[in-house]
Amino acid sequence: MTDTDNPGELTIDQRLAVATAARRLGEEFAGTFSAETIEGFLHASYDQFASRAAIATFLPLLAERFARQRLCALARVEGHSDGRPIVLFLCTHNAGRSQMALGFFTHLAGEHAVAWSGGSEFATEINPAAVAAMAEAGIDISREFPKPWTEEIVRAADVVVTMGCGDACPVFPGKRYLDWELDDPAGKGVEEVRPIRDEIERRVRALLADLDVPVS
Repeated sequence: MTDTDNPGELTIDQRLAVATAARRLGEEFAGTFSAETIEGFLHASYDQFASRAAIATFLPLLAERFARQRLCALARVEGHSDGRPIVLFLCTHNAGRSQMALGFFTHLAGEHAVAWSGGSEFATEINPAAVAAMAEAGIDISREFPKPWTEEIVRAADVVVTMGCGDACPVFPGKRYLDWELDDPAGKGVEEVRPIRDEIERRVRALLADLDVPVS
C-alpha cells in the first residue's frame, strides 16, 4: 500500500511514530491529563489531517503538533494558565492571512504572549506567495501548516481575530472578537501579497500594544 491509497490507515512506521508522539505528550502533560485523554486527542488530530492529506509521511508529526496545541488549550480552559494572553487568528483556509498574522505575532511577542491560527475549511498547504512575502520580512512560516479550529482552542483564546471566514467562524459569548477586513492572498503573486502582509503587520503591532505585550 502506498501513502495515497488510504491516508487514514497507519503503516507500521506511522504507528510507531504515533506511539512515540503519545509518549512525548504523556511526559509533557503528566499530572494534567490522563494517557487516555492524550491518546484520544492525538488520534483525533491524526484523523483530521488524514482526511485531507495526499501524502501521509508527515501525518504523525502534524498530529502531534496539533494535539499539543489542543491539550494546551484544554489545560487553559480548565484553569491551568501561565498568565500570558492568547490570540487566535482565524480565516477560511488557514493558508495565508491568518498564517502571516501568526508569524508576525509570534516573532514580535516572543515569550510574552501566545498565538494560534486555524481555518474553517483548512487547506492542504501554506500559500507559497505568503511564505515568500514573509521571508522578505525576515520571518519563516514555511514550517507552519493549515489546521482547523476546535472548541477548546477558541475557548482558551483571550482574543479571536477573524479574517473573512464569515458565519463559519465560531462565536462564543463573552469572547473578545476582532474582525480584520483584509484582501485574500489566494491566487495572488508575491508583489500583490506584500501590501496585505504590511497591513497585517501594522494590525498585529497595534493589537500587541492594546494587550500591553512588549515587542521583542
